[in-house]
Amino acid sequence: MKLDKFFQSLLLTSAVVVVMNTPAKGEEVQEDVQSKSSSQRIGKSALDKIAVTGKKFTSNKSPVLAPSNKKSRLFKSQIVSSLQRAKSDKTSKNIRQLNEIELPATSAQMLVQSPTPTNTPNPEGSGDQQIIPITGVRANPTDKGVEVILETALGEQLQVTNRSTGNNFIVDVAGGQLRLPNGDAFTFRSEKPLAGITEITVTNIDAKTVRVTVVGDAELPTVELFDDNAGLVFGINSAATATQPSQQPQTPEAQTPAQTPQEEPAAQQDEPIELVVTGEQDGYRVPNTTTGTRTDTPLRDIPQSIQVVPQQVLRDQQVTRLDDALRNVPGVNQAFNFGPTGSFTIRGFDAVSTNSLRDGLIDPLATEVTELSSIEQVEVLKGPASVLFGLGNPGGTVNIVSKRPLSDPFYAIDATIGSYSFYRSAIDLSGPLNDSKTVLYRLNAAYRNSGSFIDFFNGESLNISPVVSVALSESTNLVLEGEYIKTRDSYASGVPVIGSILPNPNGEVSRNRNFGEPTDEFEQTITRLGYQLEHKFDDSWSLRNAFRFTFRDYSDRLTIPSTLDEDNETLNRTSREYDLENSNYNFTTSVVGKFATGSIQHQVLFGFDLNRLENLSPRFAEREAATINIFNPVYGQPPEPVFSSESNDRSITNSLGIYLQDQVALADSLKLLLGVRFDAFDRKYEDFTNNIESSGSDSAFSPRFGIVYQPIPAISLYASYTSSFTPPNGTFFFDVDSTLEPERGTQYEVGVKADLSDRLSATLAFYDLTRTNVLVDDPDNQGFQIQVGEQNSQGIELNLTGEILPGWNIYAGYAYTDARIAEDTTFTVGNRLPNTADHSFNLWTTYEIQQGELQGLGAGIGLFFVGDRAGDLDNSYDVPSYVRTDAAIFYNQDKFRVALNFKNLFDVDYFESALDSNRVYYGQPFTVQGTISWKF
Repeated sequence: MKLDKFFQSLLLTSAVVVVMNTPAKGEEVQEDVQSKSSSQRIGKSALDKIAVTGKKFTSNKSPVLAPSNKKSRLFKSQIVSSLQRAKSDKTSKNIRQLNEIELPATSAQMLVQSPTPTNTPNPEGSGDQQIIPITGVRANPTDKGVEVILETALGEQLQVTNRSTGNNFIVDVAGGQLRLPNGDAFTFRSEKPLAGITEITVTNIDAKTVRVTVVGDAELPTVELFDDNAGLVFGINSAATATQPSQQPQTPEAQTPAQTPQEEPAAQQDEPIELVVTGEQDGYRVPNTTTGTRTDTPLRDIPQSIQVVPQQVLRDQQVTRLDDALRNVPGVNQAFNFGPTGSFTIRGFDAVSTNSLRDGLIDPLATEVTELSSIEQVEVLKGPASVLFGLGNPGGTVNIVSKRPLSDPFYAIDATIGSYSFYRSAIDLSGPLNDSKTVLYRLNAAYRNSGSFIDFFNGESLNISPVVSVALSESTNLVLEGEYIKTRDSYASGVPVIGSILPNPNGEVSRNRNFGEPTDEFEQTITRLGYQLEHKFDDSWSLRNAFRFTFRDYSDRLTIPSTLDEDNETLNRTSREYDLENSNYNFTTSVVGKFATGSIQHQVLFGFDLNRLENLSPRFAEREAATINIFNPVYGQPPEPVFSSESNDRSITNSLGIYLQDQVALADSLKLLLGVRFDAFDRKYEDFTNNIESSGSDSAFSPRFGIVYQPIPAISLYASYTSSFTPPNGTFFFDVDSTLEPERGTQYEVGVKADLSDRLSATLAFYDLTRTNVLVDDPDNQGFQIQVGEQNSQGIELNLTGEILPGWNIYAGYAYTDARIAEDTTFTVGNRLPNTADHSFNLWTTYEIQQGELQGLGAGIGLFFVGDRAGDLDNSYDVPSYVRTDAAIFYNQDKFRVALNFKNLFDVDYFESALDSNRVYYGQPFTVQGTISWKF
């Protein structure tokens, strides 16, 4: 697929999306600043105050907040409320006059307003069909931020439902509708109204529901809701302001006459009703990520495709393994998924350990986790990413994001039981360690013991992940983290292609067969220790520093299939003993700054990374094992007494990367992303068995360029060029005549990102990705390799995530991937790359009843289609396509959640992946898992 066709398709798609979205946009409204302080208004009447604080909102069943004198209808599992009534002799708060209000330090763009009609609006309809017009939206600056006023004389009849998720404060105002004086509906929007707030929108989402959304830059904003004579008032503060200690109201005696408002009768005064929101983020749509730029940037402003599998999707699908999470990402295919490790391809290329991140730091073991209890979400950056993270293959990068401490107490317990003796329990504890909440903690722990549909394949794992966050000052925060993982798994050999995918004259091999030995097993222990430090010099400049040490102690004793004899039933095998120690040290420091050159805004990132990876193999030994009949296996036959080969070696790779990135806003609708990185690395290899040592070094520049054009705020058209480099793979030797160079990856990508609503977004991407300097067999020197190989991948990816209607969520994607050999000395040019489907499709959707006696009851359905895949580079066989259907039934009530998850609902026989012609792997049959969760 040529680039000119990319751009033609992009323009056509963009035109369709713009036409679809344009009717939903209201007419342009004017910007103004109110001449009257709402603080004076608030002093005229009694009010109930609802302060929503905390980091994230947990349940997908939202509390209904009644903003008048009615009591709030609260669900105990979702919020902790503290209600205190004022005493009869309580006096009014100190309300400052307009000329006494200190405006925010930043020159924020003020929000829009609409004139208020002089007549009092009457509700339309009656009973359940009553609609209360909201006749205008006004905005005022305050001493802490800004307040947005929904003007209506019948605010006490509106019901406010909290749907906050991640960094987004979201409330639905039921029973109302935005109206201009002429009766038309409109949409209210303001971008970057103050520091820490990315956007504020007010819009109709249906005939009688108004949604207010406040998008925080890095944290959930603090928003206070007031019921006033003029309507509903949302007081919005930046996260930095919200964390400052609240000021006690002054007594009348301490006030000057100019500061003392007219007092209301004491009986009408109420103390604030505080709702403390705790727990994890909810929502299928994640608007911001740091993976694409190493800065907190909205996804729509990043000129590259990024998919995020959020916490709610992981929970709804009961995902505990990384491979099940990545099933939701279009363009990602399984290459191996049994045992303590797994592998996968992204856009046709292997995503090796150098493409693994943990919280944005290089971690070669990040994707080798078998337990996600401590994981908040999984992010996949498509295409090369060397400009940000250094050495890596071009297909894509996986970032595993950890759960972080919460400022309010949160405790959760999960227990799961399922088919094939699956048992799992997990705890999640978080909260403050001191009264001032400057020291926070989080502890996640999980234990799993499970069997499998494969003969004598079972395992267990223990995961403990403590995290402590310390606010050293108002501008400095330190996070200390650790993790301990202990796993034991037996071995799944796979089955030969002949007798499974291809016919065998002797019959068909059962999908339950295991041609290893019952005594085969893996054992590994992974330990992580590290810290992350962030210091803010001011609102524009900050420093980030992090260090992590990761160590793995791994061993296995396996019997591995090698070749199938000509009789098509005798399988030759190899017995091995392997010990391995991996040590990885990662140190990174970066500075982020925001400034302007005239009218052009810049966000600059400058930093460096230091990384050291050591792989020590104290023992690797192989010997011939007894053969086995694939139709009538007999186990327990001893292998050959003498090992045919033994080795003891070590490799060490040191790398230094220096990078510079500039996110340039030429205008509100036109943004550039410019970046470059210089990497230098050296590698040393020692063969202790043969007393051989070799070493070498190299360096490389990796550029990046991207442009984003937003014709309307909801649509982003983007184009980008990205690159990657990877040192030559495997064990290699350097000498004076060596010409080995790093493998290179270059990608051209164009696409469209669309916010179909404030909770539903889509991404369409077209790409052309080429990998060069690939090592291939040297036809003139057997056993040697040369760098003349080239591979190319072209494709289209579509992703749709978010909430279609209240309670109805969707996470869907489609990928077309054409990945082939472009140049090679051994394999045929044009052959498809293995374990990469031409077509794949994923759909997961859930619906939860929002009200009535069945409120909290929900169900989900999932469809996962993977097309035909080449089994090897020689394209000697194809792994057939399949469609797998998953389902879920769940019920949320107060503190409890009960769920049943069904995988492969129709018990379809399918193949998940292939390693070679004698090791292809069946997917799991029909399984059921039941989970009970309790939060308190």
